[in-house]
Amino acid sequence: MARKTTSADRWSALLKTLELDPLWTPRPGGVLDQSESIQAAQPLQATPIGEPGAPMAASMDVADAASKPDTPNRAELIARMDWATLEATVAQCVACPLWETRTQTVFGVGDRQAAWMFVGEAPGAEEDKRGEPFVGRAGKLLDAMLAAMGLHRGENVFISNVLKSRPPNNRDPLGPEVQQCEPYLKRQIALIQPKVIVALGRFAVQSLLHAHTPLSELRGRPHAYEGIPLIVTYHPAYLLRSPLEKRKTLEDLRLAQRVMAQFRDAAE
Repeated sequence: MARKTTSADRWSALLKTLELDPLWTPRPGGVLDQSESIQAAQPLQATPIGEPGAPMAASMDVADAASKPDTPNRAELIARMDWATLEATVAQCVACPLWETRTQTVFGVGDRQAAWMFVGEAPGAEEDKRGEPFVGRAGKLLDAMLAAMGLHRGENVFISNVLKSRPPNNRDPLGPEVQQCEPYLKRQIALIQPKVIVALGRFAVQSLLHAHTPLSELRGRPHAYEGIPLIVTYHPAYLLRSPLEKRKTLEDLRLAQRVMAQFRDAAE
């Protein structure tokens, strides 16, 4: 009989994927043990995010209007959309100049009733080609990170990006681009109502927390997005370029698991 895969097995596999010493142990104050509790300013509450109004029925007229930058009350229209209208709006969006250079939009993928939501920054070349987030080298690393947490793409996990269109040459997102795409991400979160959000990278953190504090100063403790616990960590693409930061990401993922456990305890 095959031995059941344990949490220790999954973390050992991730250590190998990240090319870290399998005997590595976290620095004091980093990864939380099973016996430790999360030290936060306020206890995390098991209160889901509220939707701004009843979902608007699918409408191509509404999708067409909300896909344009100069539509009055555009953010309010998006904030009431159902999934079908939201996806149609993103697919034809011309709210910023990125529509001129993209191959297709990258809406997001996964379980639309997921407890976990992972938010990246912007699609890359492979994502732009396939229409799915995190499918290149960074995507393989993210999948390994999910597996170490006992998670799998599409199963109780939704993956999205701040930007739904690829910036040319994979440059950093620009402020106006983030502002135009932000209502889409906000509506995705409101529809999913995840229990924990993991923000991957600087632009995801800045968009969700509206903070310009360096990511290194924000990680290591839980934050909140409209009542939802939010964990800050590095983007997988950054980890590929900066392997010395991989240990810190392990600490962040373990923290995310402890936050999820505390949330579930509070909900019982």
